[in-house]
Amino acid sequence: MHPAAAKWYDRRDFVFIEFLVEDSKDVNVNFEKSKFGFSCLSGMDNMKYSNEIDLFESIDQDGSKHRRTDRSILCFLRKAESGKSWPRLTKDKAKLNWLSVDFNNWKDWEDDSDEDLSNYDRFSDMMGNMGGEDDLPDLDGADDESADSDDEKMPDLE
Repeated sequence: MHPAAAKWYDRRDFVFIEFLVEDSKDVNVNFEKSKFGFSCLSGMDNMKYSNEIDLFESIDQDGSKHRRTDRSILCFLRKAESGKSWPRLTKDKAKLNWLSVDFNNWKDWEDDSDEDLSNYDRFSDMMGNMGGEDDLPDLDGADDESADSDDEKMPDLE
């Protein structure tokens, strides 16, 4: 038995774990209050995979579920305490070589308390903090007098 490669990410109400096993069969997912178990067979080579995780915090077993696709098994672990950030998936800080953070889906949702602030406003604020407009060169009249290579006459080729 081998552990299946997995990626995880944190959200306000759920923790998501995706086990990367193609054409899985005999999928078994076990949700316990502070522990999570997963096992399956790979349809490609009949390899048996098994993972067990002591979770960082407690979950709501009844509100947790999983969905199997041809490429992976996505598990939705409902947090027992909604709105509490999980800095890691595991209870212990030990690094598991089969587990990585899913940066494509990771979102720092804790900073979203000011939901009214749109992404554009955040970007504008960030750019504003990088320096005032006085730092920019004066571009007024740049097209009027400067000889730009685009403005030079090309010789007639006739």
